Amino acid sequence: MSDILSTARGRRSFGFDVRALARALGAVMFLAMAAAQPALARPAPDSFADLADKLLPAVVNIATTHDVQGGDQQMIPGLPQLPPGSPFEEFFKDYFERFQNQNPDGNGAPAPKRKTRSLGSGFIISPKGLIVTNNHVIDDATEIVVSFHDGHEAPAKLIGRDAKSDIALLQVETKTDLPYVEFGDSDKARVGDWVLAIGNPFGLGGTVTAGIVSARGRDINAGPYDDFIQTDASINRGNSGGPMFNMDGEVIGVNSMIFSPSGGSVGIGFAIPSRTVQQVIKDIEKYGHARRGWLGVTIQHVTDDIAESLGMDHAMGALVQGVQAGSPAAEAGFEAGDVIVSFDGKPVEEMRRLPRIVAETEIGKSVSVELIRGGKHLTKKVKVGELHDEVKAADAGKKPVPSKTSGPAKEMKALGLTVTSLTPQLREKYNVGDDVKGVLVTGVDPNGQAADKGVQPGMVIEAVTQRNVATPEDLRSGIEAAKKAGRQSVLLQVRLGDRKRFLALKIDDAK
Repeated sequence: MSDILSTARGRRSFGFDVRALARALGAVMFLAMAAAQPALARPAPDSFADLADKLLPAVVNIATTHDVQGGDQQMIPGLPQLPPGSPFEEFFKDYFERFQNQNPDGNGAPAPKRKTRSLGSGFIISPKGLIVTNNHVIDDATEIVVSFHDGHEAPAKLIGRDAKSDIALLQVETKTDLPYVEFGDSDKARVGDWVLAIGNPFGLGGTVTAGIVSARGRDINAGPYDDFIQTDASINRGNSGGPMFNMDGEVIGVNSMIFSPSGGSVGIGFAIPSRTVQQVIKDIEKYGHARRGWLGVTIQHVTDDIAESLGMDHAMGALVQGVQAGSPAAEAGFEAGDVIVSFDGKPVEEMRRLPRIVAETEIGKSVSVELIRGGKHLTKKVKVGELHDEVKAADAGKKPVPSKTSGPAKEMKALGLTVTSLTPQLREKYNVGDDVKGVLVTGVDPNGQAADKGVQPGMVIEAVTQRNVATPEDLRSGIEAAKKAGRQSVLLQVRLGDRKRFLALKIDDAK
């Protein structure tokens, strides 16, 4: 080995350049290793010009007319005259309306309605004139006009819209085929991938901005099915409804919202994934409205305390608060207190994932649902129903259950509350329905853990650790059972009015 090393220090001891050979061998090894690795993301393009030229003709500007309460804006002191359709009109719209409503004209009647215009974006998805935009761009519009890249305009007809996903589908009449774009797979978009946004910011017309995918699966509390793609591509007012493209020129999102303390772009924009958009558009074309799967349960987060009280290793899944009568879940035997951890083979890591999975499941499909009940794993078969905007309330026509005679109030010091049995007088005082079973909370220690969890007098405790209670003694027995099982917390199902939820309280030394 020493001979080889010493020889390697020379230039041509064996008639060839040893260092050159080493470099060549290193290059070969690098290429072999690179071939064995997955392909890296493509580098930043030298220019987006070719892609922009290809895509711009399929992106449109959308102007909508609305009737709003209020008079001439010239009568509002301190604000400039704004021409109809001004890109700055929406900045002052709320102020206009508040001023006019607070300053009625003449005999005290509100000022007459006036017409305002709002601006947004959209994109063509068919040569026959189908256009996708945001629902909030066209909501309550009395007139919709589409402006194309070549400058001509055409009125648009609303085919259908979906408020929950914030998607709308428009149709314009055309004698010739229009340039259009196609959807890509938003699930393949990775954090760090380049994206292109095209739209109509501040009414300036077709504007191209570039950035990257900053995050996936963002929940910004905009709706029950939030799953936004976040980007740092510049998105401003007027970009709503415009497309987000990948580097293959495919639409992977619809630009919908921005986070901005200033009102302008600060590099945090949100787009609806194309996976969601395509399904909504398909339903609108076929049924006239979006269709979503329905299970028929109300759910809440599983906290660490709740997980411990149920004997779970860690917090996961969606905790069932209640089951609607006549729903698919009721027919399948779901119960309040169940924790759903898998739906149709898809894991439910946290509560907010379940509504999206159920909504995207084919209506009428029978699926397997894995849940935890009483510390045991069960599997239920459920046939997915269709969610309607107006879901009928649970049957309230059942015969009322007579109330038991009240005993003395029982104080649960460690829990920080006092409970008693329900009586007709207490039901009337706290507006508790005759069909509600449980024990009434009559007092809460302001410095106790129950107060910290939001418990208040008038609440009804319906169950303890998934066991129904009707008297304070039932509650105490449930606590003792949890203690014997080695639990540090007890799970309570509480109710206030029509709202139910679960909460976990520590039971150390509970009496």
